[in-house]
Formats: sequence, C-alpha cells, structure tokens
Amino acid sequence: MFAPIIVLVRRFLGDARFVRLRGQGIALHAKVINQFCDRFGIERTQRQNMIRLARDNGKRLGLLA
Repeated sequence: MFAPIIVLVRRFLGDARFVRLRGQGIALHAKVINQFCDRFGIERTQRQNMIRLARDNGKRLGLLA
C-alpha cells in the first residue's frame, strides 16, 4: 500500500539517510509502545508481542520496503 511512496522517499534521501531515519522512527515507535505498557502494567512478553505485531503490520502495509 505505502511501498511506492517509501521507495520514492528512499531514492530521494539516499540509502544511508533513509536507513538512519527509518531506524529512528522504529525506535520512537518502540519507545511509545514501552511507555504505554509501563503505564498500564502490561507484562514484558505481551509488550514484545505488541512490538512484533507493529513490525508485521509495517511489513504488510509496505512501510518497511
């Protein structure tokens, strides 16, 4: 779904910059998930499952193209 946009952005920014920005975005998203889990007392295994689900959804939507 988003893959064509991601591919264009990657070409525009260049691989090194794109990978760095993508890594920062992924780290920020994981941080938000961790804060959410800490706030609501969600266990570590459930937290890991949420991060995996976010990764898998990103793949399906083409955000990790």
